[in-house]
Amino acid sequence: MTTGTDAFANLKRAYASGRTRPLAWRRAQLDALRRLIDEHRQDFVAAQTADLGKPAVETVLMELDLIVSEARFVRNRMGVWSARRPVPMPWALQPAAGWTIAEPKGVVLIIAPWNYPALLALEPLADALAAGNAVCVKPSELASNTSKLIAQLLPQYLDAEAVAVVEGGAKETGELLDQPFDHIFYTGGERVGRIVMTAAAQHLTPVTLELGGKSPCFVDGSVDLNVAARRIAWGKFSNAGQTCVAPDYVLATPDIAEVLAKRIGVAIGEFFGKDPAVSSDYGRIVNNRHIERLCKLLPAGTVPAEEPSSPLVQVASVVGAAVDMVGRRITAARADETTDGEKAKRDGHADILTVPGVMDPAGRVMCGGVVDRATRYMAPTVLFGTQPDAAVMGEEIFGPILPILVVKDARAAIHFINSRPRPLAAYVFSRNRSVRLAFERETSSGSLGYSLTLAQLLSSRLPFGGVGASGMGSYHGKAGFETFSHIKTVVSKTQWPDTMQAVYPPFNAWRTRIVDCIIALS
Repeated sequence: MTTGTDAFANLKRAYASGRTRPLAWRRAQLDALRRLIDEHRQDFVAAQTADLGKPAVETVLMELDLIVSEARFVRNRMGVWSARRPVPMPWALQPAAGWTIAEPKGVVLIIAPWNYPALLALEPLADALAAGNAVCVKPSELASNTSKLIAQLLPQYLDAEAVAVVEGGAKETGELLDQPFDHIFYTGGERVGRIVMTAAAQHLTPVTLELGGKSPCFVDGSVDLNVAARRIAWGKFSNAGQTCVAPDYVLATPDIAEVLAKRIGVAIGEFFGKDPAVSSDYGRIVNNRHIERLCKLLPAGTVPAEEPSSPLVQVASVVGAAVDMVGRRITAARADETTDGEKAKRDGHADILTVPGVMDPAGRVMCGGVVDRATRYMAPTVLFGTQPDAAVMGEEIFGPILPILVVKDARAAIHFINSRPRPLAAYVFSRNRSVRLAFERETSSGSLGYSLTLAQLLSSRLPFGGVGASGMGSYHGKAGFETFSHIKTVVSKTQWPDTMQAVYPPFNAWRTRIVDCIIALS
């Protein structure tokens, strides 16, 4: 297995040789990447089925087709993006010329996650190749079958001296981060993102961080609830909810909140049948650790912590769940009382309405809540009446659980969103123009979608990236090309006439007047 140190050294030599700079080389690599996908579609489908239980159609439409589309898009435009771009120079410097030119950053590292293991490794690879870099790809070890396939195929199709794959876990990633790469592109969680950024700072290496966060979805009564429910359900439960820009929670106005929850349940039935566990169109959770993490986000007692070993243990489990639920409510109530409600208002809690009869802060299970640990299955689950202090609202869910919070109105929803870290995406389902403009102008997120989820992933013409805690930098299309390029400024001035003599020292009265005139006219 190639080590990070060896891979970096080999890539450094390849880049220094100049082989990655010609447009012909870049086109050849992008053409080869497209061939790789076209000739091994079934291999990728099989690998992702083994890794994630991902349906074949999802793998093709949400990963493989997007890789091919991105490679084609940047290939057809990189010549224009790489060319000189003239820039007017100040009149005081005339005769002179200025321009910018995009040059490769050098040797770059792409660290991919497990949830879309092909797309998020190979799509940024296309952008990096278009910019003329030597590239090291680090696939996720959690999607081991896809990782092995990428490591096997890339050297067969691409220039093996300029494109390397390093497999492994935290140890191998740490070794890579010790190398002085010219750019690091990381997709994943905030915790590891901080580690990546800290390591990059040791070499002053620029980074692009595609992280995540809790992406909100606001819905009011002005929309067709059937359409909204289907689009929200599709965005949330594709890839079993393991999508960085999936709607993390819904903020719904009181007039439609419960109806919306029920209709999302209907949409789930339309998509996956009465029992999603037997549907070929519904995926699985990546591993047992994430299954256990997700179970803890559900209302108390929804899923037993483990298989009870005796009737006595079963009774104890039920009693413990009831005590846990009551304890959560008492703790939340005391927290509000101790500050006379001020903390709640500061956190945006006052904007969320309570639902009569809902005892657990996580809400009431409207559908789903079924788990099969043996097959890593969690049913698409909708919670209604969730409160902001629930565990499910304390972290990015990254799974098939959709909490619905009842919010007073759009203004309260905006206040609640702004009281939390800036998300990677936000969605608004409203036909009210003033409501849509208010979200556009008064909230900050990596992207904003009106009446549609996940669309920002699908276009090479739109930059994709986060803001604040949800990431920094962007890619896709020209944005991706520029992420992996250094935009160099070039200036030129003829030697004759030497107009610069007017500003050379010594500064006598005549030259001082010339400088004053230049300043006044600038």
